[in-house]
Amino acid sequence: MHGSAAPTPMMAQYLALKAEAGDCLLFYRMGDFFELFFEDAKVAAAVLDIALTARGEHQGLPIPMCGVPVHAMEAYLARLIRAGHRVAIAEQTESPADARRRGSKAIVSRAIVRVVTAGTLTEETLLEARAANWLVAVAQVGEFFGLAAADISTGRFEIAETSLSGLDAELARLSAAEVIVPNGAPLAGLVRPRQEFDSTAGEARLKRLFGVATLDSFGGLTRAQTAAAGGLLSYLDHVGKGALPFLSPPVKRTA
Repeated sequence: MHGSAAPTPMMAQYLALKAEAGDCLLFYRMGDFFELFFEDAKVAAAVLDIALTARGEHQGLPIPMCGVPVHAMEAYLARLIRAGHRVAIAEQTESPADARRRGSKAIVSRAIVRVVTAGTLTEETLLEARAANWLVAVAQVGEFFGLAAADISTGRFEIAETSLSGLDAELARLSAAEVIVPNGAPLAGLVRPRQEFDSTAGEARLKRLFGVATLDSFGGLTRAQTAAAGGLLSYLDHVGKGALPFLSPPVKRTA
C-alpha cells in the first residue's frame, strides 16, 4: 500500500465491498449505524448536512467518516437518491458471537444485500404519493427501440416498441425515475453491460419468471422488446442481489 501499513481487517473488508459497490455510495453497517468512509463520507455529509469526522488512518492519512442511525436510514436514503446518488447497503450477515467463534480476531462478515436507486425504491416513505415510479430499460434492434418499464412498488410491468422519432415521447409519457441502456448505445441513461440486453436471453428470462412456454400470452414480443425486458430483469437481479421483486405479467403497449 505505497509503503505504508496494510489496512486493518475491517478496512480491508470495507474496501472490498466498496470495490463491489462501484459508483454507488456504500452504507456499511456498524452496529446501530450505517457508516460511510473516504469520498463517500464527504459526499454524504454535504448532501445530508451531517458531521464529517474521521476514524483511524489509511496510507498515513485520517479516514473521513460519517454515519446515519439504522432506525432513521430511510429519510437519509431519500435525500441521497433525490440528489442523484445510488446507494449500496452492506449489512452484517452474522452476529458478533458467530464471528468470535471463528476466532478472537475475526470480524463480523458483511455483504451488499441490495442497491437502492431512483427506479428501484420500494419504501413507501421514499416514493412520491400517487405517482408511478418507473424503471425503464431501452434496447435498440435495427431501427426499432424496445422499452420495458416496471414500477416495482406496485408490480406494474409494461413493454412497448417505438421508432427513434417516437422514443422521446414514450420516455416523457413514462416520466422515468431511472433509465438503463446498453453499453455503446447512443442513448442517455445508466449504462449496463451490452450482453444483459440480449434478446434471446431476455425471452428465456421472461419465460422462466412467468412460468410460460411461449410469450404468445403477452401478445407476442419483438426482438427489441425482449432485449429491453432482458436488460430490465438483469438490472433488477443485480440491484436485488438475486432477489427479484414481484412483477405482474407484462402488458404490451402500442406506442
